[in-house]
Amino acid sequence: MPLVGVNGVELEVTEAGLDNRGPLVVLAHGFPELAHSWRHQIPALAAAGYRVVAPNQRGYGASSAPSEVEAYDMVHLTDDVIALIDHYGENTAVLVGHDWGAPVVWNAAQRFPERVRAVVGLSVPHAPRAAHRPTDAMKHIYGDNFFYVLYFQQRGRADAELMRDVRYSLRAFIWTICGDAPDGTYRMQDRNGTVLGMCGEPPDPMPAWLTTADLDIYVRAFERSTFTGGLNWYRNTDRNWELSVAWADWLVEMPALFIGGDRDPVLRFTNLDTMYAVTPGLRAAHVLPGVGHWTQQEAPDDVNRFLLEFLAAV
Repeated sequence: MPLVGVNGVELEVTEAGLDNRGPLVVLAHGFPELAHSWRHQIPALAAAGYRVVAPNQRGYGASSAPSEVEAYDMVHLTDDVIALIDHYGENTAVLVGHDWGAPVVWNAAQRFPERVRAVVGLSVPHAPRAAHRPTDAMKHIYGDNFFYVLYFQQRGRADAELMRDVRYSLRAFIWTICGDAPDGTYRMQDRNGTVLGMCGEPPDPMPAWLTTADLDIYVRAFERSTFTGGLNWYRNTDRNWELSVAWADWLVEMPALFIGGDRDPVLRFTNLDTMYAVTPGLRAAHVLPGVGHWTQQEAPDDVNRFLLEFLAAV
């Protein structure tokens, strides 16, 4: 994968269909993932005539991993995406994001509406700016119980825990919030909990949609990069809230799509109904039965079908 210089960093990018004449589609992954999470979408989009780029975002894979936590705030992340559009010689692009990649593309659509042809969020719906500082709200909601986002705020703690056994950490985290895990796999604990303590014991092998070869790609990447870059995204939760006041009132008016799974715990923390008020361009919100958090990996055929139907109409 080539390294592309954008916005003061280098991003490792998977490219497909660059000789096609269709619109540019940028695929933004989440945590703890890579561009490899789009392995089923990249060839399907390219075969349909689209120009496709999927970066390992800053902090992931062989992409740059700045040491400053503030280098992972939403301004930097959305500027990266816009700089990618520039690099590939386009004025606009379709942005598709999953997990943390979803807030990136939603916020990019708000900040740069003239650069975003259409936007698709997977797993994390667009939402209005919260009335209160996010970590304060989390502390109010969860009290003494463990909550992973709060746990991630302290530098070094989760980083070291996840690095003790990278393969096991990835298996446990992915398993716990996938659609194959039984109810109750995700566990809340007291204030002394840990991220792996919230996870259920993963099967070996993992569900068929995550092959050993796929897992190996993730393991090698995180053994090299560590988890710190991705965790630094979480450490900007409050900073992003502060920064977003500058664009919070700008609605997502371009064509938009949401795809999630009905077994995704993230949808317990969010409200799909509020998405409509701030996303007047929303064409559809699909919630896939039996699918957990890893939407495009667990249900690639459904995701590809909905993506291609949406893209053909924008």
